[in-house]
Amino acid sequence: GLLTTMFAAAGTLMNATRKAQNDGKPPRYGLDSWDEMMMERDKRLTGSFRGQSTNPDAPEDFATNSAWFTERKQ
Repeated sequence: GLLTTMFAAAGTLMNATRKAQNDGKPPRYGLDSWDEMMMERDKRLTGSFRGQSTNPDAPEDFATNSAWFTERKQ
């Protein structure tokens, strides 16, 4: 009885922790490079990897905080 209760409590806490890290949404699996790029974009727009914005106009800061890194030409 006690062992089963402890496993149930641990599982519930793990599930709650994962949901809290994902803004209350279930975790994403099988992400490809496009999904990761869109998650980075959402992070720059909203401040959260899982957040999405319905505003069609990006904030002014979005123009200068690009995820593309510059490289030096030799």
